[in-house]
Amino acid sequence: MYGVVIWSDFNDGKAVIWCEDHGDLAYFNVPSESVFSGPALDPGDLVYFQLQEHNRMRLANNPRLVKESAFPALADQISPTPPQAAKPVTDNVFAFPG
Repeated sequence: MYGVVIWSDFNDGKAVIWCEDHGDLAYFNVPSESVFSGPALDPGDLVYFQLQEHNRMRLANNPRLVKESAFPALADQISPTPPQAAKPVTDNVFAFPG
């Protein structure tokens, strides 16, 4: 599956990937017993990976860098924004006598 890295921590060997199918995010975590020799994953990088589902989580295995900084602003574009408060409707409210 293809995806774009939206968050990463090089020191901890972790990354969060937005998947091409627009499903749940995929998580990459370098196993502690291995020496990850793959590319450094940075936000905005386009990657190809094997998707595995485990305990209702999507895991990205064996990520390969397709294009560095392909989508540098994607994380900001998909971050949720607070919903706008609904504007109260006052032009169709009638006062009742009494």
